[in-house]
Amino acid sequence: MSGVNEKKVHRGIELGMVGCHVCGKVSDVREKHCPRCGTCLHIRKPDSIDRTMALLIAAVIMYLPANLLPILTTRELGISTESTIIVGMMDFWNKGSYPIAIVIFMASIVIPTIKIVALLWLCAAAKGLVPHSARRLGKIYWITELLGRWSMVDIFVVAILVTMVQLGNYIIITPGPGALAFAGVVILTMFAAMSFDPRLVWDQLKREEVLSSAEPLSEYE
Repeated sequence: MSGVNEKKVHRGIELGMVGCHVCGKVSDVREKHCPRCGTCLHIRKPDSIDRTMALLIAAVIMYLPANLLPILTTRELGISTESTIIVGMMDFWNKGSYPIAIVIFMASIVIPTIKIVALLWLCAAAKGLVPHSARRLGKIYWITELLGRWSMVDIFVVAILVTMVQLGNYIIITPGPGALAFAGVVILTMFAAMSFDPRLVWDQLKREEVLSSAEPLSEYE
């Protein structure tokens, strides 16, 4: 028998404490408003998973026109040419502009897809619908936070190209409806990440830990 007793770690919710999501002050859970900034206090973000899923579904719907509609319209000597994200990326690649093509591919296809899939996985994990571990979920959430910082790269690339290639009446480049749809995808995924409460994942892990540690009843009981 070990001589060292394990010290139980209590969570704030178990002690009746809640942290303000605006200023971070920890207050009694019975308080309805933060005594420091007056923000309404919640143990967890209200309807976090439902809000996140609704925003993700809207982002997926917007993702289709973002890739199918033209993101740039080029008018050269009176001739207009429309380019989607994929077509524009392939044009840059064929012309030898590999860094720009890679940036467009990563920012327009890879990053939004990974972020949407990661948030869907976290929502499913919070509901206990997928196998998971604390270490794996921590990495997935860290990835969503990291990708959120690079979500607007493609929009910046479009803006830079528009300003660089304006040559008076010879060549005029204007953003197309695909750019607006892609901006909608970026905004929706940003709000989805903000509405998701990662503490729900740890609550689910805690419930599973309690259930797994409970002794099974005898068949005669």
